[in-house]
Amino acid sequence: MHEIEGNVGITRIKGVLFDKDGTLFDYHDTWGPILTEVAVELAGGQGKLVPDMLASIGYRAETGRFEAGSIAAAGDTFELADQWLGLLGRADRDELIQTLDGFFARLGPERSIPVTDLRAFFQAMKGRGLTLGIATNDVAASAEGTILRFGLSEYVDFSVGYDSGYGVKPGPGMALAFCEAVGIEPSGIAVVGDNRHDLEMGQGAGAGLLVGVLTGASAEADLAPLAHHVIADITLLPALLESLAVEA
Repeated sequence: MHEIEGNVGITRIKGVLFDKDGTLFDYHDTWGPILTEVAVELAGGQGKLVPDMLASIGYRAETGRFEAGSIAAAGDTFELADQWLGLLGRADRDELIQTLDGFFARLGPERSIPVTDLRAFFQAMKGRGLTLGIATNDVAASAEGTILRFGLSEYVDFSVGYDSGYGVKPGPGMALAFCEAVGIEPSGIAVVGDNRHDLEMGQGAGAGLLVGVLTGASAEADLAPLAHHVIADITLLPALLESLAVEA
């Protein structure tokens, strides 16, 4: 577990804002198949375009993974649409964005593979008296559908997507919106995510604790310069918070 200077104690942390994909859900097992299916569907009879479509958003055939910080791993639908418009020979950006968001709102909740029993995890975190939120560069409808599918509605106090009106990561808007909605100062929240965009969002908002996880596209070396701590996955978060409480 990596850590940098400036750790804060749990006595100051009242809320936790989680990224969704790569943090609550295994990124590659979930979004590799989804993005491949969407590319095939959009390519239609031009199946030969699919490898180029996936490569253009960060997929590397030699590793079978998306690169850290790529459009697929950290971007939003606007960036994805802009990357695929030319390859598909289309000019209807707004229509393509709407189509992509429709795919993601349907397939995200259906296909997401959780890194742990999320209902039990969120219930335990809520039992610690923490306010919980989810912030994603995915469409908000996908986040909402996922919350419903995994039975998290009674535990998640706030959720937001790229299209919710608070800007996109790495900007601080989603984290600040969480703070405002739940009445916690930014210094009183932890931001947990699998890529630099998540941590940059938290840093820009003034979050008190930044935690990187390794269930997404990023390696420890990608996250370490920004995170107070880097852990393998969210199941280690309770122990981390306990250790910080002891140190506080």
